Amino acid sequence: MRLRLGRVAPAILGAALAVLALGPALGWGLVLRYDLLFVPDPPLLPDSGGFPRAMPSDLVVALLSRVLPVEIVQKGVLVAIFVLAATGAAALVPPERRLARLVAAACFAWNIYLAQRLMLGQWALLLGVAGLPWAVRAVGMRWTRLLLALLPAAIGGFQAMLVSALTLLPIAVARRKVPMVAGILIVYSLPWAVPALGSGAVTDPAGVDAFAARADGPFGVVGSLLSLGGIWSADAGLPGQESWWLATARLLLVAAGVFGYVRLRVAPDRPAWWGGLAVAATAGLCLAGLGAFPVGREALKWLIALWPGFGPLRDGQVYLAPLALLVAAGLAAVLREGAPALVGIVAPVLVLPTLAFGGFGRLAAVAYPPDWTVVQRIVNTDPVPGALLSLPWGAHRAFAWNGGRIVLDPATKLFERRVVWDDTLYVGLPDGSRLRVRGEDPLNRRAGELLATRDLARLPVRYVLVPSSQNGFLLEAAGFKTIFRGKELDLLRR
Repeated sequence: MRLRLGRVAPAILGAALAVLALGPALGWGLVLRYDLLFVPDPPLLPDSGGFPRAMPSDLVVALLSRVLPVEIVQKGVLVAIFVLAATGAAALVPPERRLARLVAAACFAWNIYLAQRLMLGQWALLLGVAGLPWAVRAVGMRWTRLLLALLPAAIGGFQAMLVSALTLLPIAVARRKVPMVAGILIVYSLPWAVPALGSGAVTDPAGVDAFAARADGPFGVVGSLLSLGGIWSADAGLPGQESWWLATARLLLVAAGVFGYVRLRVAPDRPAWWGGLAVAATAGLCLAGLGAFPVGREALKWLIALWPGFGPLRDGQVYLAPLALLVAAGLAAVLREGAPALVGIVAPVLVLPTLAFGGFGRLAAVAYPPDWTVVQRIVNTDPVPGALLSLPWGAHRAFAWNGGRIVLDPATKLFERRVVWDDTLYVGLPDGSRLRVRGEDPLNRRAGELLATRDLARLPVRYVLVPSSQNGFLLEAAGFKTIFRGKELDLLRR
């Protein structure tokens, strides 16, 4: 009985951390915040343009939503991130060190890297990161084990797969498993890589400035990155994270983890993945800091201008994931048993307390107003082809029914036909100004130009979706007719 409890304890801890972190987000409804966008009855194969960031994650959600309510699917995914991270990190620690396994579990399932990405709604990335320790463990096993271990990253899509590649390839080199690891990484990347090559999407080099790592505490950019933070968006922050004592505690926790990991080098039970993970963590830290300094920033801009495929390097902080895993394994090595291990289990929560209760209210479950499902049904049952234009012209929305929380325009995922929307990104800078990063989709850019000149009659769309508060006179003058008028939305058709 005791042995069985020791095996399931990391899963229980992961589930408890999920409940503590998500809090009100586990209520009935959908959590909508930035990229954390789930919609009712999501289409299986929506016609989307630009870089395929949501492939194949949206397809998996749509398939699961055919057998379960989408609300359950979303909550299952969010809880799975914490449970996968906790159990995977624990699996890297010898099973006889039961408390040390829980130290690794708590550290990898509760840290500022996970918190900041969660506040940006990047669940697909986090799903892949959560499965990372399982993939590290599987490199030395049969290829079928690695195939299964990398499934969360494959579902997550391009960012999750790139982080996995950064982490696993150095380990594969050390263990002479490069063909197997590279082959599986390539196969799992095809669902997003093939559409990306044919999308015609472009990447704005100005995004390097927008996505560069920034200080989120008193120790500057370097100190923020070393404590696993430093994300580019101020909206990803948690209350109090910038306080000197919490920032100091996080930095000391990471330092203790690195110290413990270095000590593993001379340990008789040093794991086979030790050197490869060290290389991956170092490379990830270098990538994270590249855009934060002038020389690296200009080099990235040059690379992206040369080939848009270098675009994923803009958001360098995302590559801190292997360092987070290294710290978790190192803490487990230095806090093995007794009181120190018990402190290590609760320390991650104590140094980042405001992740609790949905990031102190930043995450909460809400219900879509009925207008959204009505317009979805009208548009999706229309056999006549033609795109839908979503207005107002902007990528994000802040609805009163969502508590004013900012979320990606739901129309981008609601319809089976092509949605034309403003994929331009505006990123707030520390001085209060905003940096504009041009959109990637040529059709969206063309529509933006026509809207700017009020040449609405030439818009290449059949439908226009607008808030009910917006005056549709100009659209009606351009040949569009209102076919649905609700409390929240109006739908026009040509």
